[in-house]
Order: sequence, then structure tokens, then C-alpha cells
Amino acid sequence: MGNQHQVKAKKHLGQHFLIDESIAKRIADTLSLKNYKTVLEIGPGTGVLTKYLLKKDITTHVIEIDTESVEYLKNNYLNLASRIIEKDFLKYDLNEVFKGEPFAIIGNFPYNISTQIVFKTLEMRDQIPEFSGMFQKEVAERICSKEGSKVYGILSVLAQAFYDAEYLFTVPPEVFNPPPKVESGVLRLTRKENYTLPCNDKLLFKVVKAAFQQRRKTLRNSLKIFNLSDNLREDVIFGKRPEQLSVQQFIELTQLIENDINE
Repeated sequence: MGNQHQVKAKKHLGQHFLIDESIAKRIADTLSLKNYKTVLEIGPGTGVLTKYLLKKDITTHVIEIDTESVEYLKNNYLNLASRIIEKDFLKYDLNEVFKGEPFAIIGNFPYNISTQIVFKTLEMRDQIPEFSGMFQKEVAERICSKEGSKVYGILSVLAQAFYDAEYLFTVPPEVFNPPPKVESGVLRLTRKENYTLPCNDKLLFKVVKAAFQQRRKTLRNSLKIFNLSDNLREDVIFGKRPEQLSVQQFIELTQLIENDINE
């Protein structure tokens, strides 16, 4: 194998290379391999996690924007070379590769784009039955948190509307090069059996974002932009703050708003 130290972690890409093999294997093992035959690893770096994915009975693709990492992977993982996508995950149309087929997502995600990765996954939820990976610990906790928690927010509600979210384990800074300033957390999102919502998806996104953008206010105040009827605004739910509502209640709230707007 070539020398991994030839590849320098780039600060602007939010790179922290995992150097602990046992944790890499543990992350690879979070995949259930059910309902898909392909996995996409985001930001493989020097392939520490990749090599454990390549041992599994699944086709692994990787997407990497860093040319130095791409060169390293091409030289050291010859059987992967044709499945290295040299693109920006957030901007690339993944169906140029996946053609509408289901695939899982995994990765030690760059901290600076990790929440955007989740939002793109939610947009492509029809194709992504499973998603697992490493985030900054507080982001992982936020995605998995329940109503009533201080960290419960937009990401928690929207991810959990479509996926079951599990916080799996915490990873200390010293297993990375360079070590980040914070702990990391690994989570898994498993798409719900019935992930088609009984309300308008786009409206749910708007309602949840509007509610949490003014999280200290009651919904009666934060949802004024929807010009709701006085009748609906009298409903008890509007006296609550967003973190008091469960995911199911947000779905029901969206149904109420949808009916109100359409009347």
C-alpha cells in the first residue's frame, strides 16, 4: 500500500482522516445490507473505511472531491478505480451512476457539510433505504433526539418523519488525523416501512423550518406566514412551542394547515 501520509487533510474540506482500524470496521458493520445491492461512501479520504466495505457482499462506490485522495485510492484500490466518482456530493446528480436503483449511504462525513448531506438524502429518500455514518457528536445527537429535548430541531423532525434514527456510539478525537476539537458520533437511519406521509411533504418541510426558526415563540406566532384562519389558530396545538411537538404531531399539524389553506 502507498503511504497514507502523502495525503494531507484539507481544512477547507473539513477533512479529519480516521486512523483507527477497529472503528472503521465498526462503522462498515453498521450496514444491514438489506433492500439494496450498492453502497455509496462519501469522502473516503485514504480508504480506511472503504477497505472494510470492499470485503462485504455489496458493490461499493465512493464520491470524493479531493484530487490527492482520488489519486491515492486509484493507486491502492485498483478494483475500486472505476467506481470512484470525482464530484461534489451536494452538487452531483447521483442518478448518472445509480440510474434510479436503491443504494445506501455511509461515510465519515466532513463536518462542514454533514447536515446538507442529510438534507440531500431526505430528498432522495425513495432510493436510500439506509444511511449510516459519523458526524460531529452534537449533530448526531440532534438528528436522533426526541421532542422535549433542547437539541430537537428541524433535522430531528425531518429525518425522523421518514427514517428511524439510532445513535450508535461515540468516537473520541484521538482516532483521527488531525484530531478534531470535538467528539464524533455514529448514527444509523433506517427508512420506515411506510415512509409516504399523509400530508404534503414540501409543506411539512416549510412548517417545520418556520416553526424552529423562531423556536422560542408559540406556533401561533411563528406560523403567521401561512395566513391561517382564526378558527384554526384557536386550536390548542398553536399554543405550543415547536420542541413540544412529536414528529407525528408535526405531520398532523401540516395536515391541518393544508386543509385550512385549501378551504
